[in-house]
Amino acid sequence: MNHSQFASVTYIRTTVEKLWQALTQPDYTRQYWCDTWQDCDWKPGSSWRIIAPDGRMVDQGVVLEADPPRRLSLTWRHELNAEMLEEGYSRLTYELEQVGTSAKLTLTQEIDVADSKLIRAVSTGWPMILSSLKSLLETGEPLEESRHWPKGT
Repeated sequence: MNHSQFASVTYIRTTVEKLWQALTQPDYTRQYWCDTWQDCDWKPGSSWRIIAPDGRMVDQGVVLEADPPRRLSLTWRHELNAEMLEEGYSRLTYELEQVGTSAKLTLTQEIDVADSKLIRAVSTGWPMILSSLKSLLETGEPLEESRHWPKGT
C-alpha cells in the first residue's frame, strides 16, 4: 500500500466557532503552535503557509475546502527537511462538530507515500499541538512545551 496517514480525535470544552478561530487565526496559533502563524485568507484555492518566528516558511500548500466552522481541508508540504519536501504534498483535513458543550475535532493528515517521513514527523508533533490547543481553549494557557520554536531548527 502506497499510503500513510495520521488521524486523531480530540474533544475540547469550547464551541466549534471558537475552535475554528483557534485553528486559523495567528493570535491563537502563536500561543500553542511554537510561536508560528499561518498566512492565509481561508478561501478555496488560496495559498496557505506556516511561518516560523524567524520568518522562514515551514510548510505551505493550498486551501482545498473551507466550510467554517465545520470543515477545512488543504494540501501540505513541509519545506525545511529535504526528505519530507521530496515526498510532495499531503492532505490535511479538520472536521469540527459540536457535541453538547464540547467541540469534536477530527484531524486527518495523509499522503500517497508508503512509510512517509512526513507522517512519521506529524505523528509526534500533532499530539503535542492538539493537547496545547485544548489546554489553551479550556484554561486560557497553552502547554509550556509548545509555546516556543524549538532551538536549533
